[in-house]
Amino acid sequence: MTTENELTDKAFRLSDGLDGIINIDTDSSMDIGFTSDKYGGYLWKDGDSVIVSFIVSKKRGNFRELVQRIHALGMAVKVPTPLGRMQEIVVKNGYKHTNFYDENMGECMDLWVLQPNVKLRGAPVTGD
Repeated sequence: MTTENELTDKAFRLSDGLDGIINIDTDSSMDIGFTSDKYGGYLWKDGDSVIVSFIVSKKRGNFRELVQRIHALGMAVKVPTPLGRMQEIVVKNGYKHTNFYDENMGECMDLWVLQPNVKLRGAPVTGD
């Protein structure tokens, strides 16, 4: 069985079915266009979801494009405890609010989820 630490050090493709951190400009990030020319930070793949816990978009509209690419792979987007502009984005785009208990933090956390069948506001993404 693969441990969590092994997954954070191993390159993988999102289509491989593995879970772990998605660093910028890696095989897994290229699957969804998560590249250093558009973003800073990292994502996390967990089952059929991509968790957006720390990213910085370098241009307006990049995040919408990222979500559309994640959805094109049939995966949900999850945003734990969004702050500032991210809070506005999840509310405006119809993310569903829920709570979950984080065992590492020892407390209940906010979680906003957008399933792949939900349309985002704005123009559709075309091309690469």
